[in-house]
Amino acid sequence: MILIGKAHKLGDNINTDDIIAAKYLITTDEKELGKHCMENILPYFSKKIKKGDIIVAGKNFGCGSSREHAPLAIKGCGISAVIAQSFSPIFFRNAINVGLVFLELPYTEEIYEGDNLELDLNKGIIRNINRNKIYSFPPFPEFLHRIIKEGGLINYIKKARLKYV
Repeated sequence: MILIGKAHKLGDNINTDDIIAAKYLITTDEKELGKHCMENILPYFSKKIKKGDIIVAGKNFGCGSSREHAPLAIKGCGISAVIAQSFSPIFFRNAINVGLVFLELPYTEEIYEGDNLELDLNKGIIRNINRNKIYSFPPFPEFLHRIIKEGGLINYIKKARLKYV
């Protein structure tokens, strides 16, 4: 699986309240949540995202509460992947649950706002087209590819169950 998009830089400790404000937790519709993604810290964030763009952040991305709304909002605004130096464990699990691609990369400071990135999840390669740099990460296991392809863990399980019914 190859993803291509423009980098949108964020800092350290981006919490779930920054990703989606509590006042929008009345829905789980990812498109509706996506309209308000990062609204408290970057009011026009969702309007400048093009489908396939990529968030690049620092340490402890997704800290805070355990709401699944945060990765849903990220997907809903059109982001295809989040690259961060580290993730909060609960965000990590919720990203899997909703089928959001996430990658840990220790040198996110080498990627700049607006850089064009190509992620090859099969080979474990991030290519920064603007800076002619290549970074590696452990390739995604096959089961994660399937979960992402199905749009999340619940969809994956539903489809797997149908095979045996």
